[in-house]
Amino acid sequence: MKNRFFKTLSLALIFTAIACQAQEKITVKGNEFYKGDKPYAYIGTNYWYGSMLASKKIGDRKRLLRELDLMKKNGIDNLRVLVGADGGKYDFTVRPALQYEQGKYDEDLLDGLDFLINEMSKRNMYAVLYLTNNWEWSGGMSQYLEWNGKGAIPVPNIPPNTWPQFMSYTEQFHSCEPCMEALNNHVKFIIGRTNAYSKKKYNEDNTIMSWQVGNEPRLFTVENEVKFTKWLNNIVDLIDSLDKNHLVSTGSEGKNSSNDSMEIFERTHQNPNIDYLTMHIWPKNWNWFKADNAEATMPTTIENAGKYIDDHIKVANNLKRPIIIEEFGLPRENENLNAGASSIYRNQFYSYIFGRVVESVKNNSSVTSGQFLGLWRRRKSNSSRRKMESWRAFDYRSSARTARFKFCF
Repeated sequence: MKNRFFKTLSLALIFTAIACQAQEKITVKGNEFYKGDKPYAYIGTNYWYGSMLASKKIGDRKRLLRELDLMKKNGIDNLRVLVGADGGKYDFTVRPALQYEQGKYDEDLLDGLDFLINEMSKRNMYAVLYLTNNWEWSGGMSQYLEWNGKGAIPVPNIPPNTWPQFMSYTEQFHSCEPCMEALNNHVKFIIGRTNAYSKKKYNEDNTIMSWQVGNEPRLFTVENEVKFTKWLNNIVDLIDSLDKNHLVSTGSEGKNSSNDSMEIFERTHQNPNIDYLTMHIWPKNWNWFKADNAEATMPTTIENAGKYIDDHIKVANNLKRPIIIEEFGLPRENENLNAGASSIYRNQFYSYIFGRVVESVKNNSSVTSGQFLGLWRRRKSNSSRRKMESWRAFDYRSSARTARFKFCF
């Protein structure tokens, strides 16, 4: 099974455009990505912590460069990166935060983002940069609510808070004018930045493939669709007005971000300034896959993933846009974090996803790329990770939401 997985990955990489010396711009034509004048399909990864790893103070630049070289060597040339965290006040959230107070930024972490993008440019790699987060682990929308008088964030991993309570709290974001304006200011600040290393303006740097509104923005309730859609259109249009050179996407999970409605997903993505669509697939979090009953639940996992992909292809075809499977993952056997643990079921799942990408590219269909989550590995020595333990602490927790960050390649 492991050999079949790597064979599938190798086939997928055949469809990755061959790197050239000059960094070419990524564009969209119909349901395809293009690098320059050639179709571009890729296998990428989520590298949310990249700018933090690039920090002079809390990061490890030697490790960063090793990882970038490793990814490039293995054909991974597209990284989805978080543009820092917000707040950093609570347990189970990333610390230190890029935006530690509303409108105030940690210069060291900004420098880390510059360094990461510059090093990616040297390797002819591309970045998808997401600008906020629906979930509490990096602050995001809930942090803007707290900053603007909506009370303390009910972090769901801190009792007696619950996930329904957190979701109800975060739904307020789409009605909070000062919250939305503060996020707009953050968007303007980041997109208007000039890289300290390359001296390139962010909105002119071809290393950036696209701007993404956020990680998994959700309606939460059917009643909130009008407010959510108005906000989403406004921020997409803002990004497009600030940067005509790069693509824009929303970062949606797809159906799972849309009250389990493909019709809502399609309605909320009508804006022509949304250049491509996204979907995320999390079998364990969605109760398709049971780690303690892996063999029995694996067939259902594959079946459900296939239907999920098919449903989203229909919407992408309707909207005449490409779609990326930009987040997917499955734990190692018995959710073991060690690199040597068996990954037999993950290999089956990844082989299926990569196979769907290969099939789609061959048939000129809408799914042109896949980004697994993630590259991170747990080291055997505890002392080797102490330097960055503050912002990686939640990697070791066992909540339903943060469990996704335990997955090692």
